Amino acid sequence: MMDIRTLLHQTARALAAGGSPSPRLDAEVLLMNFLKIDRLQLCTHPERELSEEECAGFSPWVDRRRRGEPVAYITGGKEFWSLLFEVNRDVLIPRPETECLVEEVLKHYGGKGSRLRIIDIGTGSGAIGLVLAVELPEADIVATDISPKALAVARRNAQRHGVAGRMEFMEGNLFASGSGEFDIIVSNPPYIPDQLFPLLPEGIRAFEPREALLAGPDGIAFHRSIIREGALCLKPGGRIFLEIGEGQKGLVDSLFRKEGGYTDICFRQDYGGMERVATARRAV
Repeated sequence: MMDIRTLLHQTARALAAGGSPSPRLDAEVLLMNFLKIDRLQLCTHPERELSEEECAGFSPWVDRRRRGEPVAYITGGKEFWSLLFEVNRDVLIPRPETECLVEEVLKHYGGKGSRLRIIDIGTGSGAIGLVLAVELPEADIVATDISPKALAVARRNAQRHGVAGRMEFMEGNLFASGSGEFDIIVSNPPYIPDQLFPLLPEGIRAFEPREALLAGPDGIAFHRSIIREGALCLKPGGRIFLEIGEGQKGLVDSLFRKEGGYTDICFRQDYGGMERVATARRAV
């Protein structure tokens, strides 16, 4: 028998020894999810005795985290925009900075009541498209991905949050599976230059899908294709919103200007001060 306080202490110590940058937080999140309790219950009842079966069942979770597996894959969920998303190793884990991408879309379209048609390219877990479906209740969203396993996760997330009826999930590369014109193109495409892959944290390199991360020598292979094809798929006056990586502002700005047909090109920093979102409007 062991109480919550003791198990948390032992788990945090084991995770620190394994190299976790946030051992106490990891221990708490893992235990809350394993026991299916909230933080209030965890903090107000540290004396709760756990059974041998509970301790034995929790041990493999701790071992997985010690080997570097991200907490979100162990628990099977990640919060984004205050919504819980199912995640597994078939999809990239949603990052807080990607909320800036959603914020930019809503800044331009949040007050519009007309029926918008949106395409979310490379949807992964469905986080971006699904949040837009929640926040823009009159919008219809086409969510595409080249991975059928990722699309299965996205469909389950849409069902969980009650927006599956306004989302169409299509397998294909970029625009290949989406037809017609769109008011909004949004995407968090891969943007890590190939040569930087060995420098990524081990938890990312070893567990997250490589195809959702890497984008050629300059990291903008997908931006290049989306911007080029997007000029043909946007309605006049429609907007494109792209997440970008560190140091890519100049490259992406040049892509928009070289392609032609785009105006009102601008960039948005994330809350860490890095240029994170690129947006442009198709000329009318």
